[in-house]
Amino acid sequence: MKIVVLTGAGISAESGISTFRDADGLWEGHDVMEVATPQGWAKNQDLVLQFYNDRRRQLKEVQPNAAHIALRKLEDHHEVVIITQNVDNLHERAESSNIIHLHGELNKVRCTKYSDDVQLWSEDLHTGDLSKTGHQLRPHIVWFGEAVPMLDKAVNEMHDADMAIIIGTSMQVYPAASLIDFVNDQCKIVYIDPKPHISYELQQRKNLKVLQEKAGIGVVDLVNSILE
Repeated sequence: MKIVVLTGAGISAESGISTFRDADGLWEGHDVMEVATPQGWAKNQDLVLQFYNDRRRQLKEVQPNAAHIALRKLEDHHEVVIITQNVDNLHERAESSNIIHLHGELNKVRCTKYSDDVQLWSEDLHTGDLSKTGHQLRPHIVWFGEAVPMLDKAVNEMHDADMAIIIGTSMQVYPAASLIDFVNDQCKIVYIDPKPHISYELQQRKNLKVLQEKAGIGVVDLVNSILE
């Protein structure tokens, strides 16, 4: 069975990583437009770099939780593809092997001129840190208003899924929220979230199951039932 998993901020929140939508649009005290847009970068590069340096440091203090580990267990018996909106590396650290990062990765940086020039980066990034071609490096993050380069790959994975599991996401941030529209009519859909947002399109699905639970409970229960 091919299982495609779409994860959002809710799964990482249980490891202690903050979400910006839970605090009136503020992310660690910052307006997201200041730290997660090309305009914010152009206005105050040092603020943006510091913001992601703080996020990168925080990653070293948190661990994958029960939901991440349960998803890894699924791989022993099924084909599992994880499409995540999260920029952390908790799925990787739980040793899931097939992960698509829609919104980029905190532990990577890229050249501001040549977007294909991406490199691993685990420490602080500063003004003056340059790519091989001599251009400033920036966080490898898809900011609001930028294209989502991994979207087509994610859509292709959705097409032939036998089961789609949605975890910890409001299903209101596009284009990620539109991915569920690409699964076939026979695909089983399970939506795990304490406050699920059931769109009209989701309501029309006869094979939709909603588990109104946090990821650490809902995902573990679901994976155990699949493996039984």
